[in-house]
Amino acid sequence: MGRLFVVGIGPGKEKYLTIEAREALAASDLLCGYTTYIDCVAPLFPEKETYTTPMTRELERCRHALSEAQHGSTVAMVCSGDAGVYGMAAPVLELLPEYPGVEVQIVAGVTAALSGAAALGAPLGHDFCVISLSDLLTPWETIEKRLRCAGEGGFAVALYNPSSKRRGDHLSRACDILRESRDGATLCGIARNIGRDGEEKRVLTLAELRDTEVDMFTTVFIGAPETRLSGGWLVTPRGYRGTPSAAENGR
Repeated sequence: MGRLFVVGIGPGKEKYLTIEAREALAASDLLCGYTTYIDCVAPLFPEKETYTTPMTRELERCRHALSEAQHGSTVAMVCSGDAGVYGMAAPVLELLPEYPGVEVQIVAGVTAALSGAAALGAPLGHDFCVISLSDLLTPWETIEKRLRCAGEGGFAVALYNPSSKRRGDHLSRACDILRESRDGATLCGIARNIGRDGEEKRVLTLAELRDTEVDMFTTVFIGAPETRLSGGWLVTPRGYRGTPSAAENGR
């Protein structure tokens, strides 16, 4: 039996690959993935065989990778960001019982919430949640409920898949929901093409964000009520500055 790595490659450029991810790709006979993601790593391993499918054919891709591994190959299923955050780790593991004997290893990568947050500063410095605005697989009513709970809970929020041609109003609708519990002056940030050519970032208010055009290459950050600017950086403080020192506490 073979082995299947499910590899998160981060934003896609070589410098964002973890050592573990690079080792997994180097050890694999076959690289599988969405065409765009394979294009990111295939030039680093020109000798490797590749298998790609377009968007919406994820299960076909998973079955091919698992089948090849079951027949003795070492395979890498390539995902952008982290394999377990809106990535291919979940469908691979769901299908795994159909392919007995295949050894699977999940290889972590840098997801857009983390790389985008780093570009903007520290907007996720305290408790936060990640919500996708795509209703392709999740009903919009469920997304609304999650947004409302995040707003009421005071979480900083990272929004994935904020808009597309078919979902042009989803970000504005999300902002309206968060305005139910959050002031329009709440600081927010957007990061586009994170870690790729043409990277862009911007800090703005929740009120301004509502009417801002974004796309699927954008990650949106909604600040918590405590989020502020510090030296031009977006910061959600955890409270260290207001915490007594160890000496003051007698430790």
